[in-house]
Parts: sequence; structure tokens; C-alpha cells
Amino acid sequence: MRALVAGATGFVGGKLAALLAEGGTEVRCLVRDRGSARARELEHAGHDLHEGDVLDRASLRGAGGGIDVAYYLVHSMGRGGDGDFAARERAAAENFAGLAREEGVGRVVYLGGLGEDPGSKHLRSRQETARILEREGPPLTYFRAGMVIGSASESYRTLRYLVQRLPVMIAPAWLRTKTQSIAIDDVLAYLAEAPDVPDSAGREVQIGGPDVLSYADLLRMMARVLGKRPRPMLPVPLLTPWLSSLWIGLVTPVDPGVARPLVEGLATETVVTDPSGASLFEIAATPTETALRRAVEEEQALQDPP
Repeated sequence: MRALVAGATGFVGGKLAALLAEGGTEVRCLVRDRGSARARELEHAGHDLHEGDVLDRASLRGAGGGIDVAYYLVHSMGRGGDGDFAARERAAAENFAGLAREEGVGRVVYLGGLGEDPGSKHLRSRQETARILEREGPPLTYFRAGMVIGSASESYRTLRYLVQRLPVMIAPAWLRTKTQSIAIDDVLAYLAEAPDVPDSAGREVQIGGPDVLSYADLLRMMARVLGKRPRPMLPVPLLTPWLSSLWIGLVTPVDPGVARPLVEGLATETVVTDPSGASLFEIAATPTETALRRAVEEEQALQDPP
């Protein structure tokens, strides 16, 4: 099998490319700059590279040639300053879907988000991306996940920095919101197995871990994993998502261009409401605390190489 991974220089995409290659899949990585350090790492790992930008249709020509499945793991948050990332996401999805259709790709696999909230620009954009890929491209497997827990995911990093840097936390109303996070290893397993699950073509697959927790619960669990006392939380009910994003930007290194649209969606429950798609796969869900411990251990190993 031959796979194209768009977004291979990102956290999920890079791990997926490695996992697919380990299983014998020929991997082609779509990169914006083949001279970048991350692209060179992918090439050194033995992956074929195609230099192109999903916002430049002409640059994609040839990326889908001979490809059986194309993974779309691209998002535009934090790219291009404070511009309209939703418009960039629409254009990117249209370009990628058109490429996949014209060059005979058999299947597209997309990772979007859980949650239904017309007030969240981020969630609306992810859902619209899926509709464009489904309408204009080959058969689509649309995975929907909540918070992905892994050593380099923005959500995990935000949790860890908040716990490590704040002895007391202000507590906006969204800390009561329920979410069903999922371990990065589970996400990768679903993505890698999708081409071998015929019934997953042309459908939505909601995926999550075994635990439904509030964001406050996650922060307490993160403190326990880090060996710290749970942080006291001072209720501030009038703290808006915009102010929350500024607060997160002050105490964490997360890109404000990423933090702001993400925080907008924190008032929305991101839980699995239809498990039928996930039941097509035989993947044992990793408990949230186990996922957090693995992320901490991996991050420490990367910081302290042997």
C-alpha cells in the first residue's frame, strides 16, 4: 500500500508516517519546505517527499500519483497571523480533495474534532473541512476526536504548563465542560487501520478514550501524574473565552493563534455520542491517566536523551 500524509511535519502526522512505514506501507509526505529540519528528518527516515502547499493547488500536482490512501492532517490555526483561518481551511480542503480525485486516490482519511457548537469558529471549520473533503474528493473516513493526549500535542502541553506554573488557578466556567480525551497511540491505531476496514469508508467515526471528565478533572489528574498537589481553583464565571486565551498565552508557550480558537470550543462538550463507527475497529481504549503518564515519560525522554 502507498500512503500520502499531508501534515507529516506535525505531531500526529509525523508519528503516523513512522507507524505506517513500520507496517510496510510506502509513505509519501507532503511538506511545504523540503529544506526544513523536520522535512529533512522525514527524508532521512526513508519517506518520499513532495514539496507543496495545500493553499497552492498547482504545487500539489503529482502528490497523489499512485497513492492508495491520503491522510489529511492539516489545519491553519496559528498560520498567517490573525487572518481568517476558516477561509484558509476551506481553500486547503478544496485543493486537497480536488488533487485526490483527479489523481485517482482511493480513500481520504481526515482527523477532525468532536463537539457541536455553532458558536465555535474552530469546531465549525473542522466540520466544514470534512464536508468539503466528502463532497469533492474520494470516499472519506472522517475520524472525530476530542483532546489528543501526547507529548507534543498543544492540549497536553497546555495542561502541563498550567499545572506546573500556577500555584492557584482562576476557574472559568468552561472548566466544568465534559471532554472524552484520547491517547495519541489510540488515534494512530485508528488512522493506520482505516484502509483495512472497508466499512469505514464514507462514514464518520467518533473516537475517544474510556473516561469522560471535566477539564477541571483533567487538571487535577495532570497534577497527580506530575507528583504535585491539586491546584486550588478560584471561580471566575465572567471570564470569557477571549480573556481565557490571553490568560493561557501568559502562562504557557502555546501559540496564541492556536490557543484562541481552541479556547472558543472549550465551552462545548467533546464526547462520543455515536460509538458505532469505532466499533468497526478492534482497538482497546487507553485510560486517561495512563495516556498522561506516557506523555510525561516521552517528553522527559526527549529532554534527557541517553
